[in-house]
Amino acid sequence: MSAENSNGFLEIQIENNIATITFGHPASNSFPSELLQKLTAELNALSSNSTVNIIILQSEGKTFCAGASFDELLSITDFETGKKFFSGFADVINAMRTCSKLIIGKIQGKAVGGGVGLASACDFAFAYTEASIKLSEIAIGIGPFVIEPAVSRKIGKTAMTQLTLQPNTWQSADWAVEKGLYADIFDSLADLNEETLTFAKKLAAYNPEALTEMKKVFWEGTENWDELLYERAAISGKLVLSDFTSTALNEFKK
Repeated sequence: MSAENSNGFLEIQIENNIATITFGHPASNSFPSELLQKLTAELNALSSNSTVNIIILQSEGKTFCAGASFDELLSITDFETGKKFFSGFADVINAMRTCSKLIIGKIQGKAVGGGVGLASACDFAFAYTEASIKLSEIAIGIGPFVIEPAVSRKIGKTAMTQLTLQPNTWQSADWAVEKGLYADIFDSLADLNEETLTFAKKLAAYNPEALTEMKKVFWEGTENWDELLYERAAISGKLVLSDFTSTALNEFKK
């Protein structure tokens, strides 16, 4: 099944107890609010689907995910709208965190901002050798507030600091493996596809109850994210209205 329109698409395929979520958007697979809401809803539905043991999260095209929709960022003119927009990423990360199924990320291309957050919220991730990462938020006057807990949990505060304070610097897929974001990287997309599916099939053959209980263990200590991520969304919602951000966004648009 799929949901497709000019705001991008989301497709779900279920086969052999493996659900594959594929997303896409014409603007480098960035996420407008509507697509974030659809992804959250699908994750919640799959969490309670007894025919699904494992989830693969992937996108189409050369870029994995460019983060928040640039056009939507430019359209924010009040605090409540800003907070609601950034809460979309909070919703998705919390849905990934509380999902009863393990989520494997297949990162076939570059990830920026919220895209790094998505990769970090996966329980396990394989990547293509060209899947470099960048957090560009500070350059436009905001910051990766909502995704920070997920990214720091994966790569640690020191690496998170490096990414945040070098908003124009790409870190390589090798760097991401070294820091723990990716479990492994592959030199060809064919190998990435094959290894991801092979790994998913192996996991899907294990006791699903054991996998669910292990997932709870993996995410211990994140129970406060139900409040924390929305507090962070409020910070971003306020900062996006600043003169600095308004000027920076319009410069980027030019």
